Amino acid sequence: MALLDVENLDVSLSTAMGPARAVRGLNISLEKGETLGIVGESGCGKSMTALALMGLLPDNGTTEGTISLQGEDLLLKSEKEMCKIRGNRMAMIFQEPMTSLNPVHTVGRQIMEPLRLHRGLSKSEAFKETIGLMERVGIPNPSERVHNYPHQLSGGQRQRVMIALALSCSPDILIADEPTTALDVTIQDQILELIQNLVDEEGMALILISHDLGVIAENTEKVAVMYGGAVVESGPTDQIFGNLAHPYTQGLFAAMPKLGMGRNGRLTTIPGTVPDLINLPAGCTFTDRCPLATDECGTTAPSISTVEAGHKVTCHHIDQAINGRGEGLYK
Repeated sequence: MALLDVENLDVSLSTAMGPARAVRGLNISLEKGETLGIVGESGCGKSMTALALMGLLPDNGTTEGTISLQGEDLLLKSEKEMCKIRGNRMAMIFQEPMTSLNPVHTVGRQIMEPLRLHRGLSKSEAFKETIGLMERVGIPNPSERVHNYPHQLSGGQRQRVMIALALSCSPDILIADEPTTALDVTIQDQILELIQNLVDEEGMALILISHDLGVIAENTEKVAVMYGGAVVESGPTDQIFGNLAHPYTQGLFAAMPKLGMGRNGRLTTIPGTVPDLINLPAGCTFTDRCPLATDECGTTAPSISTVEAGHKVTCHHIDQAINGRGEGLYK
């Protein structure tokens, strides 16, 4: 039995213009200790997937399908039951710690809360454990910082507090949603290295959401590329990075900065914009932006095909895309 098994997950958001299909037919499986990266442009469903897994969708959100945590379907749980799972068996590091941390409570009090709620520690025990957690994630002078409010810490320190908070109960699954947003490059590397080391030490599974392909390459074993709320390519990281099979994945790689391009060099871009989730096309959602699109793409949704063992892609023109040699489609 997999640690996490998501089958045919759909997430819809009710809007004044109709339902927006934020996540469509999502299937992912994660074993204990495995790492999964989810990539894609903004608006492709990455963060909404994370919120659905944690049971934190907005009030206008509805779900269908199953999210099984060690055989228990989380979508059938009440809010009271989910409160016992969140922060305990599953934890999440949010994009922006300044808005995720409570500004009216000290960081120490916020880390202590799950320790007392889920682990039943006394106030003094939780305080001592909090000091240890803050020291473990590299916050200097933790015995002093524990009394600070979020605004008194730097961005990197606030993110370390979020990591300490997420790890406080040694969850089975850690979800990191763009954990290095708004941090400088040096601090980004430190935070990612810290997360990876802690995941390795604890043996927990990791879902890392990022738009940075380099981050995904260095920190995950499996990748799911999302577009228009659905996974268009998935498989082992080394296979996908070594054999780009979907035109959208190739476009993401082509848009990466390259050494030696110079100040005046222009980045390659994918033409167009992400699709309107309220009025998705009948066929492939990437049709309007794809250099290989045909009439069939606009009318018929592609089925899932296997490129090699474990490497799956949804595209009508896989062979042509692979023969395009990645960046070649966008030159």
